[in-house]
Amino acid sequence: MKVKKVTLHLIEQSLLSPFVASTGKVDTRESILVEMEDVEGVVGWGEVVAFSSPWYTEETIKTCWHILVDYLIPQILKEEVEHPQQLQERFQFVKRNNMAKASIDMALWDLYSKKQGISLSKAIGGTRDFIDSGVVVSISSMEEVLRKIQEHVNTGYKRVKIKIKPGQDYELLKEIRREFPSLPLMVDANSAYTLTDTDKLKALDEFKLLMIEQPLAEDDIFDHAKLQKILSTPICLDESITSAEDARKAIEMGSCRVMNIKIGRVGGITESIRIHDICRSHQIPVWCGGMLETGISRAHNIALASLPNFTIPGDISASSRYWSRDVITPEVIVENGRIAVPDEPGIGYKVDREWIKHITKQKKVM
Repeated sequence: MKVKKVTLHLIEQSLLSPFVASTGKVDTRESILVEMEDVEGVVGWGEVVAFSSPWYTEETIKTCWHILVDYLIPQILKEEVEHPQQLQERFQFVKRNNMAKASIDMALWDLYSKKQGISLSKAIGGTRDFIDSGVVVSISSMEEVLRKIQEHVNTGYKRVKIKIKPGQDYELLKEIRREFPSLPLMVDANSAYTLTDTDKLKALDEFKLLMIEQPLAEDDIFDHAKLQKILSTPICLDESITSAEDARKAIEMGSCRVMNIKIGRVGGITESIRIHDICRSHQIPVWCGGMLETGISRAHNIALASLPNFTIPGDISASSRYWSRDVITPEVIVENGRIAVPDEPGIGYKVDREWIKHITKQKKVM
């Protein structure tokens, strides 16, 4: 594959409802859509899923724009790439900056699978025609959380994730379990706790949660191993895992019993597959996390979640949960708690160029 042109579309959209976690609130979402065209006119799409401020990782929309324009895109335009798996080696001269790298990786995988005439799912080894869909409920009042859960249960979502933080955890979950005693339920702390909160976290064992996601520091696997020995509830690592090497070390230390894979966080689909394979060999189940992304990234997530070890419903919801209008057609639809895995070449969705043009703040062609 010889890439001849890469276009960056910096877009901005308002979420239909604010997303609130222990780290803050997001109500307006910037994204960078990456459009990659080869010499034969075939186009692949990727997305930068970093946020405007560095609350999730150190990357932001501005830092990713800089890394893409000044380093990654010039490199991809320089020489041919036979397979997307070669990209990581080409990008080794840039340390970390995984979300910037992932956007190019995603676009190249989409381009590659289209040129092969197969779906992205098939190109990466997917085995499912449908994936189960989970949903996230952000921090809010008790009444609002219960109302949202009931709404999602009625819609058919297979699993609900609740955002928690100190002071909004035990009593909230006690009330949720009273109303929904058998609901598949997990919680996400976004690093809001420390080992001094061990008793508080141990108290959550009574609620029979699927997992507690990233309770401790975002760069930690050592203290998580200590905590997992005490808790009966499985710990799931998110921010701590940025590579397959991180995954290997965390598994060997006993830091978790579940792992969350996000394409952007780990640097692309290729690294996501490596993490999936390592976890599968150690019987660690995985699931696909969400980043309040557009339908382009969501389509990549659907393909990734079709791999065999994604046995827990991921944070892959319908487009209509987030946007008045998504950037793809048709939009992602959840029916009876499941999403169909497209079988058309590439990501399997068409890009709505008219809408992208309407919401674009800045554009650069290289």
